[in-house]
Amino acid sequence: MENITIQPLLTPYKLGKFSLSHRIVLAPLTRQRSYNYVPQPHAILYYSQRTSQGGLLISEGTGVSHTAQGFADSPGIWSKEQVEAWKPIVDAVHAKGGILFCQIAHVGRVSNRDFQPNGQPPISSTDKPLSDVAEYSPPRPLQTDEIPQIVNDFRIAAMNAMEAGFDGVEIHGAHGFLIEQFLKDQVNDRTDQYGGSLENRCRFALEIVEAIVNEVGADKVGIRLSPYADYMEAADSNPEALGLYIVEALNKFGILYCHMVEPRMRVVERIECVHSLVQMRKAFNGTFIAAGGYGRDNGNDAVAENRADLVAYGRLFLANPDLARRFELDAPLNLYDRNTFYTSDPVIGYTDYPFLEANGNP
Repeated sequence: MENITIQPLLTPYKLGKFSLSHRIVLAPLTRQRSYNYVPQPHAILYYSQRTSQGGLLISEGTGVSHTAQGFADSPGIWSKEQVEAWKPIVDAVHAKGGILFCQIAHVGRVSNRDFQPNGQPPISSTDKPLSDVAEYSPPRPLQTDEIPQIVNDFRIAAMNAMEAGFDGVEIHGAHGFLIEQFLKDQVNDRTDQYGGSLENRCRFALEIVEAIVNEVGADKVGIRLSPYADYMEAADSNPEALGLYIVEALNKFGILYCHMVEPRMRVVERIECVHSLVQMRKAFNGTFIAAGGYGRDNGNDAVAENRADLVAYGRLFLANPDLARRFELDAPLNLYDRNTFYTSDPVIGYTDYPFLEANGNP
């Protein structure tokens, strides 16, 4: 019986006012099954399956406005219809004792005219297009006086998330989406107060944080960041400086958590790159969530070595709705099927991954 010591991932944790029973978090996962940008009843089962008593779940990226969309059938939270559609999903998670945060997002230039109101160009910090021009239309840079409206879209989305019953919101500041298009110096070529210096490039993100904190309270706000990533051609020349600057700026607002994506460098690099988030973890005053290719053992190590308070799992949780139970028992994991990540099927690759108890639904 080697399982006498409790795995660090399975120890309780106090996330602000929320009492978590374990430290395994459902990462935000785009699933593209919200037809016409409206969450569907099949999402009730999907999120409920992945809920455990005292478990934290983060919703798929949810658009703050019509201009925020860049993927077919990804949900939004700007309309009354969307808010009403989210309510039974949130209720189902709460019924099983889970905690659900809504990840609110704007894709910026990771879009094309087909997704935009009246076929207009996507908006960004820049007019620099992504290299795949067949997939992504060249963007239009936001005018300085337009930026407060986008900040307000995020504020309203957070207010709507509260109306839908969510426990909090996670601001999507990662993976090359709009906020990162301002943060990263390889994208942001502005000459106004939103471009140039670190302070200027972080201004947009911090204005969004401030607006949302003022609307819903800092104890209900998290943010996801990926300073080291190069998703959607959004790299930075000094990711460490960027990451440190923004987490120290976030401390002023007292937000609940910072969710940061590991560099996930599989190429032959310096070994210490695995621990590159440590200085940001130390600098941030709130809860620190790490994500990016974790398994059971290195997730336990991250908590044991105090490199993270919580660990977010994406593909493993997608394919294993009872992931915490499987980790507890060191049970084999279902393999995920990449081919069904982004289909519109309401069951296959969505709610049909088996539980350890073969007869399925909890």
